[in-house]
Amino acid sequence: MTFLVPFDGSALAEAALVRATEFASVFDEDVLAVSVVPDGNAEYARERDWLDPDAPFEMQSVVATLHTQVTELCPSADFRHVRVGTNAAPGTIAKRVRERAQREDVSMVFVGSDNAGHLVTEVSSIGGTIAAADAYDVVIVRDRTPARIARLADASPRRDPKSDFYYPDSAARDDDDSSGPDDDP
Repeated sequence: MTFLVPFDGSALAEAALVRATEFASVFDEDVLAVSVVPDGNAEYARERDWLDPDAPFEMQSVVATLHTQVTELCPSADFRHVRVGTNAAPGTIAKRVRERAQREDVSMVFVGSDNAGHLVTEVSSIGGTIAAADAYDVVIVRDRTPARIARLADASPRRDPKSDFYYPDSAARDDDDSSGPDDDP
């Protein structure tokens, strides 16, 4: 089984990735970070610090930025990205994460969200939509304390890097619902 973390580079996504890594070390599970990237949406990418303010949108650059963030926090994690349309709604993004969770047969999803666990969630909440699925257990991470994240990341026993799970040219080969050179089971 695998622990999946929807990863957008936010402080809460980072916290969720670190928590998943800690759980994975105890349960001897793999960690998979999944980033959903609206293709060509430079504004969306800039809002999330995936692109420099004046840089043009390049999928390979965006994916490399996300991949770097993931491996800095959890070098042993697998990383996948999924492309969606330029103006994909939050529901589409959440659906792609749920599809990936199903494809990977995950046992737990770690969601970094301020409101995913509240009884009432915003209509635009991606975390709430992912947390509503019943095919896996959900861990909601609300504590984004950076110092604690750095301490946990440094203390993680799963620091062995994977050197072959991301190929920079794979961004050019991906289609809208696939995101890696070895997606097929």
